[in-house]
Amino acid sequence: MPTPAIPTVNLSPFFTAGDDSGRKKAKDIIAEACADYGFFQIVNHGVPLELMNQAMDLSKTFFSYSDEVKHKSSSGPDAPLPAGYNKQPDHSPDKSEYLLMFPPESPFNILPDNPPEFRKTLEEMFTYFVKTGQILEDIISECLDLPLNFLKEYNNDRSWDFMVTLRYKPATETENNGITEHEDGNLITMVLQEDVGGLEVCKNGEWIPVIPSKGTLVVNIGDVIQVLSNKKFKSATHRVVRPKERSRHSYVFFYSLQGDKWVEPLPQFSQEIGAKPKYKGFYYKDYQALRLRNKTHPPSNPEDIARLTMYEI
Repeated sequence: MPTPAIPTVNLSPFFTAGDDSGRKKAKDIIAEACADYGFFQIVNHGVPLELMNQAMDLSKTFFSYSDEVKHKSSSGPDAPLPAGYNKQPDHSPDKSEYLLMFPPESPFNILPDNPPEFRKTLEEMFTYFVKTGQILEDIISECLDLPLNFLKEYNNDRSWDFMVTLRYKPATETENNGITEHEDGNLITMVLQEDVGGLEVCKNGEWIPVIPSKGTLVVNIGDVIQVLSNKKFKSATHRVVRPKERSRHSYVFFYSLQGDKWVEPLPQFSQEIGAKPKYKGFYYKDYQALRLRNKTHPPSNPEDIARLTMYEI
């Protein structure tokens, strides 16, 4: 099995006062990873291992139910994203089924009643992921030499955050695609994957497997950070490859932006340093709508897929 090539960051210094050298080491690793290819792993991140294990077990139980039972947790058309249980359409190149939830208080959520404790566990996972996202947001602000609370004040609305638990069926003899190559459109993404693996990140044109490690969360930077930093930090290109022998299960948390926020390169990375903006500005909700359209109606021409390149100057 290949050795891990993704840097691992210990976040424990950010939960206790006084460990300035530990904080500096973590920030240096994160800054280098984000400037290079936008991927790193975190340990001692605050999400309890027992909760993560329970969440994974309950997710596997839920996805083992019949389609009829799972579809009882499917949402209506009003949610900004398809909340509840859904399957990728047959014509989609992505091969997964998933359960999507917004913050626990969101009226859009349709969470399963079974297995018992699943709803409560999902809500606890969501709450912990938000707290970890806020820590990472502050770290990235500092890595970009922005004021500590800059990103928090830029977007203090957490209502567009969402979490997805996924199941990918085993690969066949003829195809193994789970999710095609892409970048995430949000700020920060956190991934909990089981031991089967399958997540791969592109670095310098090479696909590197992200080897699962107990208690570790995988973090990648999304398009919003790339635009705000005027490409100083990179939105990570990644994909999922399905293994043959087993289904693959994972949790993905999208630390996002309120839909009406205007996204464009910050003056700190453009006008103030004499650099030209690399992107035109856009409303976050408009970009997300285009990306969602790609999921429900995959374009026949790959060049028509909505990606950040649409806004490049």
